[in-house]
Amino acid sequence: MKDKFITEILADMAVMLTNVQLEKLQQTLSHSLLNIELSESIIFNPVADNGNDFLLEVFISAKRIEGCSEKSLVYYNAVILHMINSVKKPIRIINTDDLRRYLADYHRERNLSKVTVDNMRRIFSSFFGWLEDEDYILKSPVRRIHKIKTEKTIKETITDEGLELLRDNCGEIRDLAIIDLLSSTGMRVGELVRLNRDDFNFYERECVVFGKGGSERVVYFDARTKIHLLDYLNSRIDGNPAMFVSLVMPFDRLKIGGVETRIREIGKRADLFKVHPHKFRRTLATRAIDKGMPIEQVQHLLGHAKIDTTMHYAMVNQVNVKNSHRKYIG
Repeated sequence: MKDKFITEILADMAVMLTNVQLEKLQQTLSHSLLNIELSESIIFNPVADNGNDFLLEVFISAKRIEGCSEKSLVYYNAVILHMINSVKKPIRIINTDDLRRYLADYHRERNLSKVTVDNMRRIFSSFFGWLEDEDYILKSPVRRIHKIKTEKTIKETITDEGLELLRDNCGEIRDLAIIDLLSSTGMRVGELVRLNRDDFNFYERECVVFGKGGSERVVYFDARTKIHLLDYLNSRIDGNPAMFVSLVMPFDRLKIGGVETRIREIGKRADLFKVHPHKFRRTLATRAIDKGMPIEQVQHLLGHAKIDTTMHYAMVNQVNVKNSHRKYIG
């Protein structure tokens, strides 16, 4: 009871005091209350604390300023809010055991994958780490919750033969242009649907894409893609500035769901397993590294903020490992 009382006082004063001052306050309170008995009636009601909404709001605002997409912010908010409502404590006094118990219960009740649970852990780490950096709390309770070990599976890429089968099963020049653009640039499907005609420089075979958080980068495409893109544009009878539009009037800008559905249908016609836009991105990263492109350049090509993300996309070819072993070792 006494420890809980002291913890809540420290949490309340955390905004105004430095870490050194808080440690001194904790020592003073512990000494002063050494021979004093506390009753339940003077202990604060953690559920009644109204600071949770404020702390979550300022965190989301900070992430928005840093450039996080609205889709990511909605997900962060939902994950953190569900945790707060389940733990039923003020954020400032949530401890490591609370979070461990929450993650374990959530994992068991919903039968989620370890990857999903670790994603939640990373969100909590970002949230409480930010609160610590901004002096809202003394120390992040996630520090002692280590990364959850997950099984590393080798994700499939699209073979050269698979790409040709996809091209052969395109009934529309638009679909052929989309497949060529995805396979030669490795851009995200969200980046593809935001493209406008003016974003392309066909002379240099490059275009400007707008990635996550509003970041901008240049990607490059091959000669075949250039020909199919120009053929598609020349076949258009609409005035929509969007690079890719629907096949029927009023020729609206193509959406992510439309691209995903179309590619899935083409994959089924080609008798290929699980074809989706993101698979083209992984394929490009894997091939680029297999052919010797420096990982830093692949990172820039894909628009990754961290090189660790690029490494997750690129699956090293075992044949190349064998050849490198013979070349450098034996």
